[in-house]
Amino acid sequence: MSPSAAAPRACLQCNRELRADEPHVAVQDGLFCEACAGQLRAELARLEASQGDGVNYPLSAFGGVLGGALGVLAWWGFTVATQVSFGLVAVVIGYAVGHGVLRVGGYRRSLGLQGLSATIAALSFAVASFLVNRSFYNMSAVEQGFELLPPVVPLPLAIEVLKMGASPMDLIFLGIVLYEAWRIPAPQRLT
Repeated sequence: MSPSAAAPRACLQCNRELRADEPHVAVQDGLFCEACAGQLRAELARLEASQGDGVNYPLSAFGGVLGGALGVLAWWGFTVATQVSFGLVAVVIGYAVGHGVLRVGGYRRSLGLQGLSATIAALSFAVASFLVNRSFYNMSAVEQGFELLPPVVPLPLAIEVLKMGASPMDLIFLGIVLYEAWRIPAPQRLT
């Protein structure tokens, strides 16, 4: 007889000895009988389904907006301090929004929270892009003696300012921001 055949074959859950021909589920630490494995699978499925129970969307949205504001300030502040528009810093927006939605919302996870997080992140990215472009415009206007943009601009002018510094790389950074914001509040797969 080989050493592995002589090893005890007890279920990790109920400690019942398993016959060699009895159906079982093998895991890294040992074996489960079919009944115990079924109970564990059902419990994991119940836990997975309950991740989105009792979601407080207003509180999650507040957390997302708070995270978005911090991300916007991080990117804009970096730009103003260094006078360099380094788009990779924008990734902070997605991370901050996702964690704001998750943590302030009570660590709930659902598809709805993913959509909320991605929406807030996209809007935050647009606001940050506007502020970065506006800062560069005003820096250039001061050097050339042009009039500065007022603190509040009408929507058509805001769209023009937003398009001023647009590049294909912005789409890549936006994609990363959205990915992070979508990934963080996603339901965890337990089964």
